[in-house]
Amino acid sequence: MAILLLFLGVVLLVLLKVPIAVALGIAAVVAMVAAQGVDSLPNLPLVMYNGATNFPLIAIPLFVLAGAIMNTSGISRRLIALASALLGFVRGGLAMVNVGTSLFFAEISGSAVADVAALGSVLMPAMKKKGYPGPFTAAVTSSSASLAIIIPPSIPMILYAVMAGTSVVQLFVAGIIPGLLGGLSMMGLCYYMAVRHGYPVEEVFQLRRVWKTFREAALALLLPLIILAGIFGGLVTATEGAGLAVVAAIFVAIWYREMAWKQLWHAVIDGAVQTAVVMLLVASSALLGVYLTESQVPQKLALAITSLTGERWAILALLNVFFLLIGLFLHSAAAIILVVPIVMPVVTSAGIDPVHFGLIVTLNLAIGQQTPPVASVLMTACSIAKENVWDVSRANLPFVTVLLAVLVLVTYVPAVPMWLVEVFYR
Repeated sequence: MAILLLFLGVVLLVLLKVPIAVALGIAAVVAMVAAQGVDSLPNLPLVMYNGATNFPLIAIPLFVLAGAIMNTSGISRRLIALASALLGFVRGGLAMVNVGTSLFFAEISGSAVADVAALGSVLMPAMKKKGYPGPFTAAVTSSSASLAIIIPPSIPMILYAVMAGTSVVQLFVAGIIPGLLGGLSMMGLCYYMAVRHGYPVEEVFQLRRVWKTFREAALALLLPLIILAGIFGGLVTATEGAGLAVVAAIFVAIWYREMAWKQLWHAVIDGAVQTAVVMLLVASSALLGVYLTESQVPQKLALAITSLTGERWAILALLNVFFLLIGLFLHSAAAIILVVPIVMPVVTSAGIDPVHFGLIVTLNLAIGQQTPPVASVLMTACSIAKENVWDVSRANLPFVTVLLAVLVLVTYVPAVPMWLVEVFYR
């Protein structure tokens, strides 16, 4: 009952337009005072400070900055040109270029919103000009961008690792195969829909153009290799890898001599604001964590669920439904921070690997980014494309179905996300 009242209190405050971080903090403070009295108040600032100073969280602003540098220095444009040269001869090739470029950009920014903002302003007008319907254009851009939180590096994975106390690097490795499956499936769907609706072929395949665009994008193509090789090779931590991403992106941007300094400054400010929001969420969640720990709410929830069913598949099904519902109303960062500490005892008691569960949570929240009313990524794509949200949501249903299929596969065939983890780390 206590956790239900706490959750309803947070939802009510959010509906009253109170910022989520503030709503979490208010609900946690009220709950702690009700349970322990006012004597607990002097300790709250120290709890918040300790909660927001986790070393892995430093990776968040650094990956945001790396994505901003890519977007303002011509790197994104070169990647789009290369993908277009490779796939433009296929019917619906520009839609497939959209998915493929999102896969690549995801390996730098780790943010779906950053992916949409960086690529959508270039690709969506180009697709419309070629005759693609506006809702379809926004839908493929939005859904492919959500692959950014499945393919490493991933900001939600970093947050989950901090909240669940598990390995960021293993989460990154576990996301590779599901991310590639999702991307390839979306490309196949784009081709099917292009053939069905007669979407255009952009250009004739020219080996000379492929070679030209490859040479122009060669340095940009090295960025994910440098970052991921450093992290997976054990040379750097995920946080140090984020710093390496920034340094590498700056070097490539200087080499291309196309750095838009004014735009970069605005991107840095936006990244700082996003980071401040996340850090305040983490600090507020630390208060909530103290209350939950002392009240043993997660342990009671775990006991209630395991007494209801001991079957792992059923527990996973319940958790999936729960996170899908949460994703309708909460941003991915808020959902992770609010819910993961509560459900981890359930996960542990059911014998579910926390890395495996991290992929399940990430995929659920990727779907949540596409499902109104909140749907942060979908709303961003609609805003850039200037399309009606509900028209785009209808066009987006096949792509959301792909994400759901990947979620079911990852949930009930653990070898899909965990095979590479077992090979390299266990």
